[in-house]
Amino acid sequence: MASRANQHVLLGSALLCAAAILCALPLSADAAEGPAPVPAVVSNFPVASDARLAGDPSQTRFVLDLDKPIQHRAFVLADPYRVVVDIPQVSFRLPAGVGTAGRGLVKAFRYGLVMPGGSRIVLDLTGPAKVATSYVLEAANGQPARLVLELVEVDRTTLLKSLTPEPLPELRPAVVDANAAVAPAVPAKPAGPPDNRPVIVIDPGHGGPDNGTQAGGSEFMEKNLVLTFGLALRDRIEKSGKYRVVMTRSDDTFIPLDERVRIARNESAALLVSIHADALPRGEGDARGATIYTLSEKASDVEAERLAEAENRSDAIAGVTMSEEPVVADILIDLTQRETRTFSNRFARVLMHEMKTAARMHKHPLKSAGFRVLKAPDVPSVLVELGYVSNKGDREHLVSESWRNRTVSSMSRAIDAFLAKRLVSAGSK
Repeated sequence: MASRANQHVLLGSALLCAAAILCALPLSADAAEGPAPVPAVVSNFPVASDARLAGDPSQTRFVLDLDKPIQHRAFVLADPYRVVVDIPQVSFRLPAGVGTAGRGLVKAFRYGLVMPGGSRIVLDLTGPAKVATSYVLEAANGQPARLVLELVEVDRTTLLKSLTPEPLPELRPAVVDANAAVAPAVPAKPAGPPDNRPVIVIDPGHGGPDNGTQAGGSEFMEKNLVLTFGLALRDRIEKSGKYRVVMTRSDDTFIPLDERVRIARNESAALLVSIHADALPRGEGDARGATIYTLSEKASDVEAERLAEAENRSDAIAGVTMSEEPVVADILIDLTQRETRTFSNRFARVLMHEMKTAARMHKHPLKSAGFRVLKAPDVPSVLVELGYVSNKGDREHLVSESWRNRTVSSMSRAIDAFLAKRLVSAGSK
């Protein structure tokens, strides 16, 4: 009993001392007014700190430095030749410019998030090759853990024979990583009244290992420019309270083209606006200004056809086999598609009228081509190329907050004008 009493006395003294120390510390203004802010949750995803290539055109090694071992899955794709490496979600903290220069069998490589829980590395090859071996080394002798791929040159016939005839792995986390951060469960909110506001889908192009076009540093990487613009457009539209906005992506994640279309259709969207920033290949002149594209079977000109082909390769660039959605032959669907294209063209004209008051437009601002992301048969859709990252003046605009605010406002006005007229028309019917 005496011992227990002594323990209580000591505990009480310790608490009094702790209280005295806390009282003696100066309080910040924020602390005095309320509880201290909750510290941000620190992600414990594995960190990739560097990547490099070694070897020659017959044998090439790819090495990724990590702070902890990870699982992986590597496979080869043809047409174009590339190696895809699926890994758990990783925080890529690689030096600037890594992956833009190639060596040996590898022309270049890209990396990024393809979905929550899964990252991907895509190595563009100079020709047919196979993964001779791949393995992970534990950290040892002061060296970090490493993911290593050994590539060897093969002829096309050998490569095609080695490719599995079975369907490729689905785009989902390749492996389960016990070290990955697990999001805390969020209690379900009670169901409220249905939100019947028109839905606008904003689609920032590219993402993850698909960087899009690029000129200069990462500041002018298309996937980053269009995401920043898309988020600003979302915020401006939501401020009116008239519409519900859905983003196909709100971070640096890759979304397949067909999934972008599916998101718009599942939401019964009133409008899809896909945001991009074009670039002309070196030696093909210097175009500038914003362009608005709608869907058509035949491209309006050679440049529109080139751009559609480039944008439609986004899935392949991110390591996904390209496949067209099956087309259902039905007269009702055909009539719906015709009406949808009419509305898309109408919105494109309204958008051009508003945008030209705020942004420099291309000399031919309205064009059309067979963009896969515009193929929802029942959702009016346009693809907006904000400008050319290959043009110095357009690049300056694309990173200018004042230009972005003006352009976002003009697009918001166009959306408002277009949907107001459609809603009135639908109400009268």
